[in-house]
Amino acid sequence: MNKNIKTTAIITAGGNSTRFGSNKLTKKLKNLTVIETTVSKFIDLVDEIVIPTQNETKEIILNSKIYSNKIKFAPAGDTRQESVYNAILACSNPEIVLIHDGARPFIEKETIKEIIKLTKKEKAVIAGIMAIDTIKQVKNGKIIKTLDRKTIFQAQTPQAFNYKLIKLVHEKYKNDKNFTDDSSMVEKYGIEPVIFETSPKNKKITTKEDLI
Repeated sequence: MNKNIKTTAIITAGGNSTRFGSNKLTKKLKNLTVIETTVSKFIDLVDEIVIPTQNETKEIILNSKIYSNKIKFAPAGDTRQESVYNAILACSNPEIVLIHDGARPFIEKETIKEIIKLTKKEKAVIAGIMAIDTIKQVKNGKIIKTLDRKTIFQAQTPQAFNYKLIKLVHEKYKNDKNFTDDSSMVEKYGIEPVIFETSPKNKKITTKEDLI
């Protein structure tokens, strides 16, 4: 175990940007690309960054002014879940792992700090925003229930975990492809993550309209 590595950020960058139409991580936000902007938010707050990614995005980071020896890479998988698992295996056995979408560059540093602090006490902490709209449960095209929006949160990232825990659940459920985020895997394992309410600004870039 590398005792100097206590906190690792996994920044996912292996997707195909299907809905965007091209690699959204390489698009510019002011002076930096999307992926550079995201990485820059974490670089001073963690001991290590692992990025599962394809060659194009990797080259941008390697040649970036934000590049640091804290950064290393893992192979991108066919799914986000596989990419994250590859990155987990590449971690230097830290205490805490934060998993964050590379296409979520507007995360605030203060949020990262608070989630790290909270994860030292809890096994799992999830960034999220309380639902604003009224939420309807639908079956066969018909509304069957109106849910209490005070109890509904939209999950965001970072999602932070005890490293041994997130490694264990990824190994346990690696053949189950139905998970949409890492928190879902921990929940299935029987642990209730703590929610950390964050800012609506922490938006994920999915379409070209989001980038604008």
